Amino acid sequence: MSIAAAIAGRDAYSDQRRRDIASVDLLLLVTVLSLMCLGLVMVTSASIGTAERMYGDPFYFLYRQGSFLIIGISLAAIIWRTPLKVWEIIGPYAMLAAIVLLALVLIPGVGRTVNGSTRWLSIGPFGFQMSEVAKLMVIIYMAGYLTRHAEKVATKIRGFLMPLAVLGVVAVLLLAEPDFGATVVIASTALFMLFMAGVRLWQFGLLFSLLSGAFALLAYTSPYRLKRLTSFMDPWADPFNSGFQLSQSLIAFGRGEVFGVGLGASVQKLFYLPEAHTDFLLAILAEELGAVGVILVIVLFAVLAWRAMVIAKRAIEKENIFGAYIAYGIGFWVVMQAYINVGVNMGVLPTKGITLPLMSYGGSSVIMSCVAIALLLRVDLETRFTGRKPGEDRRKRW
Repeated sequence: MSIAAAIAGRDAYSDQRRRDIASVDLLLLVTVLSLMCLGLVMVTSASIGTAERMYGDPFYFLYRQGSFLIIGISLAAIIWRTPLKVWEIIGPYAMLAAIVLLALVLIPGVGRTVNGSTRWLSIGPFGFQMSEVAKLMVIIYMAGYLTRHAEKVATKIRGFLMPLAVLGVVAVLLLAEPDFGATVVIASTALFMLFMAGVRLWQFGLLFSLLSGAFALLAYTSPYRLKRLTSFMDPWADPFNSGFQLSQSLIAFGRGEVFGVGLGASVQKLFYLPEAHTDFLLAILAEELGAVGVILVIVLFAVLAWRAMVIAKRAIEKENIFGAYIAYGIGFWVVMQAYINVGVNMGVLPTKGITLPLMSYGGSSVIMSCVAIALLLRVDLETRFTGRKPGEDRRKRW
């Protein structure tokens, strides 16, 4: 190869990368980065006391959360450069791998148990929660299946039931951990994707009723789970036992009022509110930044949902069907989980171990959220470069 040809090839590659970067949905990217930065600040603030007491370093969780974000963003960069066709091809194998990993968690001596739940596999110094992997793998698998069998799903019972059998295996493994919250999120996301695929309403209604009945039966037959699901209705009835966590969260919301007590000035994080830097991060944010901070978080996730639906709609218009289902699934998963966490913190939903995506402390959640957003941005990128009319602006974003 001549020097001139090599230079031309390098310039063409550089031009392509500049065009790709210029085509990123900037509003979505800014929204996600805002959530990450706000989450990192609040994790640091909420965990200072716990980190000092447990590890002798007030910034212990800051360093770990920062490392999780670096890993997540690095993986996101790789995912963003990976064509969607690759994910469409490996989707069934990725789903199989996720099922194997969920099964490994349940093997004594392999899975790690924390607070009575066996949900983690140890990977070096970190524990990785396999349910977070399963959430994304289910979306990729469902997107591929719905793309290949769209007509069968919409017109035949068999086409409708086949993916549900796979989801049933995943649900059984998750409930064995037990992880009721992840099961609800995955099942709801799959239902939403089926609905968007045009499944007949009577089938959708029947499946929704069956799943709702199954979840209600599971809750009723498990005394500890039933207690958790009902204590939120009146946490003050037992404020030092079953209602302790929620009552402390509500106190944090009450102290914050409109503008908060100031960043770092929370009292509830000082060993009153359990899991302050993980599941109940929003309560500390409400105490320190007030209703204004909570509304900001809700608006940011609403913007994320809007951009995901816009990307999905544009993908359908450009006949990027697999990408559209990916966008639907990721948008619904991330925002639904976020709003469940908000509802739990505010006491309007039962207490569950569900993190606030992109914000709460936890390597599994942060890394997989970064990967999911990168996949969403990849859908947007490929859609913009598919079926473009002559002279159409490459950087059109709205």
